[in-house]
Amino acid sequence: MSDDIVRKTKETAALYFKDVPCDRPFELWSSFDKGFAKDLSLFVTGQVYARQVVPHTVRQLVTTAALTVLEKADELELHLHAALNVGCQPRELAEVMFQTAVYGGVPAMNGGLKVLRKVLEARGLWPIPEAGS
Repeated sequence: MSDDIVRKTKETAALYFKDVPCDRPFELWSSFDKGFAKDLSLFVTGQVYARQVVPHTVRQLVTTAALTVLEKADELELHLHAALNVGCQPRELAEVMFQTAVYGGVPAMNGGLKVLRKVLEARGLWPIPEAGS
């Protein structure tokens, strides 16, 4: 394993998950198997999330859309915090969720919006201004 991957993993994890109040997957994985947790973290955070092909904001908007459609509320909560940490705006996150209604259905969108509201309330960012104001 290269020192570069370890460095990228640590930097990316700090960027995305600093001060995130919900359970972090690495901690869950480690509670079962530290070696597996390290290997998975090096791949997911150090190789996939550290890629620079698209900006971190775009990567988190895509992640938000996918998790909303899949109705994965726990993981969505984590990644909404990460999205805000990397510079996504609350209005952008809501708009991405509005778009998911077309492909994932209104119930999935509603579930995502509830998680977004919870995250924004926890961070003192709720209510968000009306679009266009």
